[in-house]
Amino acid sequence: MKPIFKVILLAIAYLATFFLGASTGIIHPACYAYVGALLPFITAFIYKAMVKQVPGFGAASIMNGFVIVLFLLAGEADANVVIGMVFLAALSEFLRIKFQSNPVKSLRWGFVPMAFSYFTYTAHWWTDTEGSLAAAVEEMRPGYDQLMIPVIDNIPVLILVYLITIPLAILAIRLATKK
Repeated sequence: MKPIFKVILLAIAYLATFFLGASTGIIHPACYAYVGALLPFITAFIYKAMVKQVPGFGAASIMNGFVIVLFLLAGEADANVVIGMVFLAALSEFLRIKFQSNPVKSLRWGFVPMAFSYFTYTAHWWTDTEGSLAAAVEEMRPGYDQLMIPVIDNIPVLILVYLITIPLAILAIRLATKK
C-alpha cells in the first residue's frame, strides 16, 4: 500500500475515535464529556503508526488538521476545536523536534498533547453552556439537557479527568511502543 493511502487511512481512523467518543454520549452526558481520558488507548496506536509514515515534522499536524477540516465542513468546529487542535498539534510537533535525538522519547512526549485533542471538541459545554444546552434540547432525547447540567457544573471532576489524562496517555503510548 502506498504511504499516502496509509496516511489517509490513519487520519480516518483518528477521526473515527472522535465519533466513537461522541457516541458514548448516548449512554450518559458524563461519558461524552470524560471519555477523552480513555481514547488515548486507541489513538496512541494510530499516532505511532502515523509517525512511522511521517517520521519528521507533520504527523500530529496531519491528524488534527484532517479532523479540523472535516469538522469545519460538517459545521462541527468552533473556535475551541480549531484553536485547541492547532495548539496541541504544534506542541506535539515541537516536542517531537525537541527530543528528535531519541526517537522513542520523541514519539512518547509528542503523543501526550495529542491525547487532549478530543477535549477540544467537548469544550463547548463549558465555553458555551447555554448554546450546548439548547442544542441538546433540539438534538437529543427529552431531558438530556438536564442530565448535562450536573456534568457541566462539576468542575472538580473535569479538572481531575484532565489531570488523569496525562498518566493514561503516557501508559497508552508506552503500550503502543512496547516491543
